[in-house]
Amino acid sequence: MKARSGDGVETLLSRHGLNPAQYGAAFRELNTAHLTRRQGLITGRTYRLPPAGAARKAPARTARAAAVPEVVGKGPISKSALFGPRYGAPAARYGTLRGAVFYLSSGHGGPDPGAIGQYGSFQLAEDEYAYDVTVRLARVLLEHGATVYVMVQDPNDGIRDENVLPMDYDEVQYPQLRIPLSQVQRLRQRIAQVNKLHARHGRAYQRLLALHVDSRSAGQTTDVFFYHHAGSAPGLRLAKNIHKVFTNRYRQAQPNRPYAGTVTERSTLYEVRNSHAPAVFMELGNIRNDRDQRRFVVADNRQALANWIAEGVIADYRGKQ
Repeated sequence: MKARSGDGVETLLSRHGLNPAQYGAAFRELNTAHLTRRQGLITGRTYRLPPAGAARKAPARTARAAAVPEVVGKGPISKSALFGPRYGAPAARYGTLRGAVFYLSSGHGGPDPGAIGQYGSFQLAEDEYAYDVTVRLARVLLEHGATVYVMVQDPNDGIRDENVLPMDYDEVQYPQLRIPLSQVQRLRQRIAQVNKLHARHGRAYQRLLALHVDSRSAGQTTDVFFYHHAGSAPGLRLAKNIHKVFTNRYRQAQPNRPYAGTVTERSTLYEVRNSHAPAVFMELGNIRNDRDQRRFVVADNRQALANWIAEGVIADYRGKQ
């Protein structure tokens, strides 16, 4: 079977009625010579599907956590656990962002998966994809010497390269607080932690980056767009710097397609309104739209989102100095 643009192993198997959890390993064994270094597919190449007898028993789905104590553990999740065994904790290889402090807030988490999109027989959850881009972004910022606080943390996911990221409910809020079901309580708790840390870092360059995935009509394609507080000149400048990177990158990658992402004032957003650190709130795309889903389900695209955001952040920090 030929791989289409944007296909991963899970996508190809699902399209032909095979459960990726059961047939994934057998598929990779059959096609090992034709996979990329990261075990991905090559567009246009023909792959063999495993026979029915090659199925393996799918692992049991993680049950939803019934109750999590208010404080889990005695400290934040370690960097190695945060990024997972495939990637591990990064070293600060550059001093580009030395002295800068970032608070990264991925949408929803814990008992609330956020927006849901249908992808073949699978459901895509906003919190899983926003989280994966967020921890990728955190890793890039750390490599550039920044201080980074990941405000939503998963103790066992790390950075994942799979196309379909299973939903779970075990995320906690920094520093390992139970995430409330109530959206207002959740955001109030999160921003209270951000503002407490903000006071600790005093006059340092500090910014809050909130990453979300939108949910609109399935037929509506959206580009990445950015919100800021009307009264925050630093927030507006940061949003414009990141937006400029996305505009240029789209011009290079898709010269016949204009980039339609926007920078807009939206002071009513809780995180934007209440964060003491200048904030930018980003919507990464429409999780219900087929085209936008490719922006999320392909791991390289999630990494590109993180890289482009980091590039805009670096430009903003350099301009501030």
